[in-house]
Amino acid sequence: MISTKANTEISLMAHLMRRAGFGASREELETRCKKGYTETVEELLAPLTQTPVDIYEFLRYYPMWWKPGTMGGLGQAPWVWTMINTASPLQEKLCIFYHNIFATGVSKVDHYDEIQDMIDMFREKGLGHYKDILLEVAKSPAMIYWLDNNENHADSINENWGRELLELFTMGVGNYTEDDV
Repeated sequence: MISTKANTEISLMAHLMRRAGFGASREELETRCKKGYTETVEELLAPLTQTPVDIYEFLRYYPMWWKPGTMGGLGQAPWVWTMINTASPLQEKLCIFYHNIFATGVSKVDHYDEIQDMIDMFREKGLGHYKDILLEVAKSPAMIYWLDNNENHADSINENWGRELLELFTMGVGNYTEDDV
């Protein structure tokens, strides 16, 4: 019979893994409980110490998904595979978090590779400073195209990127002027 203390530890670890990732199997929870809560948190916060997902394993099982530069549904499957199989679930959870903030999509961008590059950047910088992420997003071809900054010229100013940058990504509604845009 499992003790009440063990059940409590499993419950707390399960809660952590749901919040910092996508949940965990009973076996994974028991392994993490043996390591302890503090060590588990340290591992989650240090994704570079974990072995990355072997995307080529995915491609061995699903070779039909390997079509660079094609429509979005073809590019999303490897990301889902990575989320399911990662040893760094917080890193992938942050990718989703930042992708929801800095949303782009193939409905306009057309090249999923550009979106994937942005997701890879979230994976690399997601646990870092927001300023660094924002600077990288500003240089991302996916975001530039998504918010029409490619149509921004001296003779024809397109304010979409500037407005979204100030309103959605940094200062918020009512905290900037039209001159700021």
